[in-house]
Amino acid sequence: MTYVVVENCIKCKYMDCVEVCPVDCFYEGENMLVIHPDECIDCGVCEPECPAEAIKPDTEKGLESWLKLNADYAKSWPNVTIKRDPLPEAKEHDGEEGKLEKYFSTEPGQGD
Repeated sequence: MTYVVVENCIKCKYMDCVEVCPVDCFYEGENMLVIHPDECIDCGVCEPECPAEAIKPDTEKGLESWLKLNADYAKSWPNVTIKRDPLPEAKEHDGEEGKLEKYFSTEPGQGD
């Protein structure tokens, strides 16, 4: 099992999860984070830290495409280990449906 970042992170990018991760397995895109599934030790400390509830165990049904997205972008986006402020529009987009199609960016974030 691993944890994956799902759609609600897009356009929110709360980074509370980053500062509690003991193995620094978060990678930063322009408007979301992903978890490297081969680095995640399945400890689960990140899941309750996410205000947007955008981190899920990959054992939940229907997350296969999110596991692939996390794995793919963790290879090209920079590693991030420090917490920064969420995106300015985070509260406005928290819980919005269809964010993957509307807003997902393949561009990397700034990382550490």
